[in-house]
Amino acid sequence: MSCSTISNEKINLPVLPLRGMVAFPSIPMSIEVAREKSIHAIRSAERLGGCIMLIAQKDISVERPTPDDLHRIGTIAKIKQSVKTNDGNVRVILEGKSRATVLEYTSNDRYLSACVCSTDVGEATESTYSEALMRQAFSALERVTSLMPKISDEMIYSVRTIRDPGFLADFIAANILVKYEDKQEVLEELDPISRLAAILTMLENEEDILRCEMDIHKKVRANLDENQRNFYLREQIKVIQSELGDDGQSEIDEFFDRIDDAHLPKEVEDKLVKETNRLSKTPYGSAESTVLHNYLEECLEIPFGHYTETECDIKKAKEILDRDHDGMNEVKERILEFLASTQFSGKKGGQIICLVGPPGVGKTSIASSIAEALGRKYIRVSLGGVRDESDIRGHRKTYVGAMPGRIVAALQKVGVMNPLILLDEIDKLTCDAHGDPSSALLEVLDGEQNKAFRDHFTELSIDLSECVFIATANTLDTVSRPLIDRMEVIELGTYTRTEKLKIAKNHLIPKQLEKHGMSKKQLTISQSAISEIIDYYTAEAGVRNLEREIASLCRKATKALLEGAEKVTIKNSDIASYLGARKYLPEKIEKEDEVGIVNGLAYTSVGGDMLKIEVAVLEGSGKIEFTGSLGDVMKESAQLAVSYVRSIAKDYGIADDFYKTKDIHIHFPEGAVPKDGPSAGITIVCALVSALSGIPVKRDVAMTGELSLRGKVLAIGGLKEKTMAAYTCGIKTVLLPFDNTKDLEKIDVEARENLKLIPCQTVKEVLDNALVKSAAESADVLKTEKTTSSKRSNSTDNKRIRTSFRGK
Repeated sequence: MSCSTISNEKINLPVLPLRGMVAFPSIPMSIEVAREKSIHAIRSAERLGGCIMLIAQKDISVERPTPDDLHRIGTIAKIKQSVKTNDGNVRVILEGKSRATVLEYTSNDRYLSACVCSTDVGEATESTYSEALMRQAFSALERVTSLMPKISDEMIYSVRTIRDPGFLADFIAANILVKYEDKQEVLEELDPISRLAAILTMLENEEDILRCEMDIHKKVRANLDENQRNFYLREQIKVIQSELGDDGQSEIDEFFDRIDDAHLPKEVEDKLVKETNRLSKTPYGSAESTVLHNYLEECLEIPFGHYTETECDIKKAKEILDRDHDGMNEVKERILEFLASTQFSGKKGGQIICLVGPPGVGKTSIASSIAEALGRKYIRVSLGGVRDESDIRGHRKTYVGAMPGRIVAALQKVGVMNPLILLDEIDKLTCDAHGDPSSALLEVLDGEQNKAFRDHFTELSIDLSECVFIATANTLDTVSRPLIDRMEVIELGTYTRTEKLKIAKNHLIPKQLEKHGMSKKQLTISQSAISEIIDYYTAEAGVRNLEREIASLCRKATKALLEGAEKVTIKNSDIASYLGARKYLPEKIEKEDEVGIVNGLAYTSVGGDMLKIEVAVLEGSGKIEFTGSLGDVMKESAQLAVSYVRSIAKDYGIADDFYKTKDIHIHFPEGAVPKDGPSAGITIVCALVSALSGIPVKRDVAMTGELSLRGKVLAIGGLKEKTMAAYTCGIKTVLLPFDNTKDLEKIDVEARENLKLIPCQTVKEVLDNALVKSAAESADVLKTEKTTSSKRSNSTDNKRIRTSFRGK
């Protein structure tokens, strides 16, 4: 079929999809075809007379378009010439003939074809409105041309010769640089007058855009001209300074270059430019010049705008934390929660956490693992012994030897604005006449204020909001309350025996083997040997002394290897020969049930401990003696216990007037060790009842709990450590407050499986479980004693008279 005889009849033509361009009737165009199907379509069209359907793609990123990816209206074109290029593509020159609408697509394996129908409506009749539109289009095109030099004068001349509104619209749309979607809208407009009106609107929009671009270009050009002027003037000054023998100008230029390259916040840049200008006017080598030079050097070392990409892979973070540390489940869970919230919300704000626990439990070491898990750089700031506020905030730059504070110095050293900063030993801060450093930390550790932290030296706003702060402390007693209020406190307890075994096996022994240059084949330490060291050679909350003892074993093993041994195996029985006699002997339960001796449980700085309480009842006048280095709280608990025993004396066969006729001595062994706290309340009651009634206490029972005046058993702390101590000492049953039932899941698994844990709400429940005889049995004994008491009264009175006389 010849393209010159196109009518409104349906015809079937090959389809050539266009990417980013639109073909118009009567407008020639040259394109290069690279897609295989498109090349087959061109060859097929040439065989069928040269007609082909040109249709624009809806999405230019689609490589293999389907009928759904093409517009419904395109242009029937005549292939004028096709040439194959060196790279295998085909260069085609086409001329549009008529608009056409696709009625139906057909496809084969080689190319896409369609049944199309011409939709041209012919030329528009001349009218006043059409003439006005054409004039407006000419005028708008000239204005656009003045702003877009790429349009040639020949195109403008050709436009002025066109008298058909429809063709004018097509010609302008084909030759101006606008989005292909807008050109497709012009192609789909069949009415010539409406098409020209659409072109006029398009030209006016393009004019507005071009004018806006021109304004932006002028402003950019003005800034460039100003920078070039400043550069020219600085070069002149440099030459003059060089002739005068003044080398200071080179440093000024270097500072300006560093400020330009640093991409600083506007406030910071303005401040540093101002100080650099001051430096340029200051005599070279003067004292003020030295101060300004030092100030600029320190400020430019701060990594404004430099951030590390933080990771939010919770699974990977958990693997890192579990790999480096055993236990510490609460800390690990808190870090994983922070990661989860960061990933969920997309916000990367910092966190402020305080780890509180005894020495050696891994507070400092876990911080580096947390940094690795978060994908952040790590920097440690030691606060132990810091007593000057300027150590935190820095000194004024006018002072001799002034420098930034430790926070800014940490940012300079680590090189990014979002590191993990470890504030180590925050409880060791002190204060003197120079100020309180803990007060300076209030701004650093406040999430609402540290967005604009101001160091005294830099006098610049420094954003610390994306830093993660982790503080460590052994106790919160010496930390100010406002500072505690700004941190999320996580308490780390002492390691249990099981945890220490796992840490020694997974971390300490491999570390010491590597340090001493040995392999596992050369030195083997059995688990029983490690248990021996833990139980009898160390008494600590952490594992530092345990590591020292393991290091001692490694040193002795290296000596043995050098003397000719092929392998060293250390068992439980070998420890004494390597480390000497046992250093610590833990408490053991009594061999028999005793009267007046009760097993209490205490929480110390090195973990849990079994603390026996002894009570002796003597003839006297009601005096109460306390020995064993007791604190005020523990003495009050003992007084409370005596008062409560008076209220239940009858239930256990105790004389009503024992507080008048008996002297009571309450003793806590290990008198050199200070003791305090209310958790021994029920233990003292049990010991008093046993001593006054003569009823023995079960030797394999231990207890802990605070006593109320009404006989209630109140909750205590340190249950995990106390139960582990009871298990270690051979206790079978532990009596604990009912309110501590919620803490049972925190108890070590080994201790929980081997101990009988009995929650008690009242002291009566404690006594029923601890005494060999119950309260009912004690009441029967009391009745029996009363029936025989009158028979012994005379002899008892005579003994009291003799005792009183001897006392005088």
